[in-house]
Amino acid sequence: MRRLPSRLTVWISGMTLAFSAGAATLPADWQYEQPFNVAAPGLIKIDLPIETLDAARPALEDLRLYDDAGGEVPYLIEHPAPALRIVRGAKSFQTSLNAQNTIITLETGLAQPVNSVLLETPANNFIKAVAIEGSSDGHTWRSIAQGKPIFRQANGASELGVEIPPAVWAWLRLTVDDQRSAPVPFTGARVQAAAGASAPDEALPVKMGERQESPGQTRLSLNLGAANLTLSQLQIETGEPLFTRQVTLAVPQILEDSIREQPVGGGVIYRLTIEGQPASANLSIPLETQVRSRELLMLIRNNDSPPLPITSVRVLRRPVYLVFLAKQTGPHYLLAGNAHCAAPRYDLAALAANLKSIAVAPVPFSSFTTNSAYHPPEVLADVQDNGTALDVSAWPFREPLKIARAGAQQLELNLAVLSHAQSGFADLRLMRDGKQIPYIVERTSIQRPLTPAVTATNDAHDPKISRWILKLSDSGLPVTRLVCASRTPLFERQIAAYEELRDERGETYRHSLGNASWTQTPDAATKEFTLGLDGQPQGDTIILETQNGDNPPIALERFQLFYPASRILFKAKADDALFLYYGNPEASAPRYDLSLVANELLAADKSVASPGAEQALKKSPWRGKGAAGRGGVLFWGILALVVVVLLVVISRLLPKAPSV
Repeated sequence: MRRLPSRLTVWISGMTLAFSAGAATLPADWQYEQPFNVAAPGLIKIDLPIETLDAARPALEDLRLYDDAGGEVPYLIEHPAPALRIVRGAKSFQTSLNAQNTIITLETGLAQPVNSVLLETPANNFIKAVAIEGSSDGHTWRSIAQGKPIFRQANGASELGVEIPPAVWAWLRLTVDDQRSAPVPFTGARVQAAAGASAPDEALPVKMGERQESPGQTRLSLNLGAANLTLSQLQIETGEPLFTRQVTLAVPQILEDSIREQPVGGGVIYRLTIEGQPASANLSIPLETQVRSRELLMLIRNNDSPPLPITSVRVLRRPVYLVFLAKQTGPHYLLAGNAHCAAPRYDLAALAANLKSIAVAPVPFSSFTTNSAYHPPEVLADVQDNGTALDVSAWPFREPLKIARAGAQQLELNLAVLSHAQSGFADLRLMRDGKQIPYIVERTSIQRPLTPAVTATNDAHDPKISRWILKLSDSGLPVTRLVCASRTPLFERQIAAYEELRDERGETYRHSLGNASWTQTPDAATKEFTLGLDGQPQGDTIILETQNGDNPPIALERFQLFYPASRILFKAKADDALFLYYGNPEASAPRYDLSLVANELLAADKSVASPGAEQALKKSPWRGKGAAGRGGVLFWGILALVVVVLLVVISRLLPKAPSV
């Protein structure tokens, strides 16, 4: 089968390839092999499939190419990228006003084709339509575009760039329509030259995953289907007719000793209609970055607007090309999946000059299969089964954990842990048979809701003050946001949140948690109020207060508090008897070598570990988290004991009354 003549058709070669795969002697240290067929010898350029990029390391250090005889074939990697664009301030900039328009005339100062202009203004909360004209001499003008929107809104969304068809223009004139709103000042402009040669990209559908709604924000998890993709753009589809939204794109990333969501891009998406102008829309976010995980997070800032319905998402990715000199036809093999090998160093500098002139060969790839000589190691084999021994007698709380299956695990910290653990989780210890199990903390942007028990009350000394007492299930919960609604149609109030604590002497004081102004009108789009908390509550009671003045009290309802979800990631076996210990205020953060393989742990398919009921092992130290005010009881108790002792001593020192 392997000696079939090359004149056979491609489909017969494809059929025989399945039988010849694995016949060559391939290195046993590589986990995956992917066969493909070379139809003719010579210099060949192939587009690496996303399955290859997903199986390989991010920089492709572990990629190897072998021919059918088992010989290693040197190669070069090409990453197509767009040319850097020139952006500079306009050579000259002038503005003038008339009754209906603001006229901006600028000299570009560019000999290259111009494709956009970015205006500068200190103005806020406006939307304008712009008409653009171009000129080569500053006297004769030609229309380029009409009805281009520029805006800056109170919710932070802003678009001051105006794109035009690429062309060489010495002068540009922008006419800003002021007929429907007051003019705004423009202080300058920057012009951008069009890129010389565009880089290729291809569309890739994205699977939408978990969607989390919290006040003012939508968090949407996107499954790219593969890791290590270089994305040039993200595009969304929505049926919403009119909207503007700020969008941030983020990926889970290892920072110090924890996993945090790191922004990798962002922008503004919108669909607008300005009276008398055609509808304008921008539904894409530029990226130009490599995403090393399969998950991409899209954070949409809604502010007071309802969540944006999204019907689909797709990305544009930059291809990655592999160039090699094929000395023979027939099956070749790509190998990937070696976590420890060094990057190859081939002497192929002479090929680099020919990369641009080589056409991409339409090579059909077979699916990745496991190398028959490969012996798979244990999942996360670099993670030690047991850490160092630890005396946990100083830890007052623990929870047993139930493990469903062996391998990588994910545990979201529940309210009991959040209440009793240190705010930075330095006191968390995962134990098995008296020894520590390494873990890494993952901090997410997911906001979990809490519904408090609410009691409305008034100030007995000042009837003009309204109060709402919010009772939480636990003390010291890391709530960051408070949301409520009102049926009262018209009012303006200053809302303050605080808690009442006791100092070391037992005296009560107010611990401020935040305040903001709330203006409600009958035509308001939302009746909700969101208050960001400046500090973390120490107790379990939050007081919301407002001064009514000479106005009737307002009615508040639908109270909710939100806290960020945090997780720990670790490795365990199905029969492990694990306990999570917490609540030690004196404990310092552990330092595990697990952070060295955190990317592997993050990418692994994780089971969800289940916590059992909290077990109180000893009384929590009074100086611990959420124990504010307990010092007052101890202080006065000790003081009372001292007074009693002093009275006894003094009574013994006083002279006794003479006996009669």
